[in-house]
Amino acid sequence: MSLFSRKSDRIPEAAEALAGRDHPSFEIPAEHDVLAGKPLVPPFPDGIDWLLVGMGCFWGAERVFWETPGVWTTSVGYAGGSTPNPTYREVCSGRTGHTEAVLVAYDPSVISTAQVLQKFWEGHDPTQGMRQGNDVGSQYRSAIYWTTPGQEIDVTHSEKIYQAELDNLKLGPITTEIASADKAGPVYYAENYHQQYLSDAKNPRGWCGIGPNGLTCPVGAQPAGRF
Repeated sequence: MSLFSRKSDRIPEAAEALAGRDHPSFEIPAEHDVLAGKPLVPPFPDGIDWLLVGMGCFWGAERVFWETPGVWTTSVGYAGGSTPNPTYREVCSGRTGHTEAVLVAYDPSVISTAQVLQKFWEGHDPTQGMRQGNDVGSQYRSAIYWTTPGQEIDVTHSEKIYQAELDNLKLGPITTEIASADKAGPVYYAENYHQQYLSDAKNPRGWCGIGPNGLTCPVGAQPAGRF
């Protein structure tokens, strides 16, 4: 089996990871393809919060959030791994340690962190470990990387609430990787063609298996602000 056809069921240690490279081989687009005039990378304006989520294939996951009122901008990349500046092909080998991630920047005066997390929990199956549906490998694992102490509180609380819902339905434990974005390591932005991949400008007939899981996460009923 070739290096790049492997499907890993574990995250490699740093010493096992691919070497990567010192610099990315491309530039990130200046503006979002859908949310006109918005940048894809920080720094963002005062009052805009952001976090990272992994929900499986990042094409569909990104579209879930750019279509959500109150989300200011989005972008996709690779997070939670060891290889510096990995390529998509390398990430898919399972030997970089990264998961496909979406950066979600949002205006908390319009949408609360709880409501962002509702989109996350309800938009995929967070109990599947190193896979999401038919997509198998460590790059498809569920993850949340928070960037503020307030988000940490919200993420931890929402996980407990959603696990209780899953327990009631006997659907198994949540396997989502939860950590601070700093602890997860640098975010490496994905190649340009992955950014807003399912937009009308790039792939108007594109498809991705990410979608509602049919369950409800009660945290979304909470008003903006702390639980």
